[in-house]
Amino acid sequence: MSLEIERKFLVDDGRCLELKTSEQEISQGYLCTDPERTVRVRIKGQHGYLTVKGISKDNGLSREEVELEIPLLQAGELLRLCLPGTIQKTRYCIPYGSFIIEVDRFHGENAGLILAEVELPSADTIFLAPSWLGAEVTGDVRYYNAYLSQHPYRSWGMNP
Repeated sequence: MSLEIERKFLVDDGRCLELKTSEQEISQGYLCTDPERTVRVRIKGQHGYLTVKGISKDNGLSREEVELEIPLLQAGELLRLCLPGTIQKTRYCIPYGSFIIEVDRFHGENAGLILAEVELPSADTIFLAPSWLGAEVTGDVRYYNAYLSQHPYRSWGMNP
């Protein structure tokens, strides 16, 4: 099991996507959205994944994670068993110094939301955010994909 350490930010201006070095379509659903453990099925391009994440620690900065690549056909079958509320998004990878910032532009019921994540090698790693990142939302459960699958961004109204 590995420890995922990441910070999450809002992106107010999609112009940063011009800096991308790659992009990929992602569909994902949840078999379990319990706050102490989530079980996610994801299709990313032509690959399938099954991911189990533990409860968030360090004010949302870290959590245990196991991700397994599974056959694409099985991922599609598992997606059909997921709870209602499939997440659709496009992921853009943007190099920034020694980091890769992953920017997700959401579609469907979460359209209008753009989030950025940066994985860190340790919890004490210094990350000076570029000017195009907005407010930090690390630890704000409203911006977890599992939450968004059940409480889509469009249903938040003008004041998330």
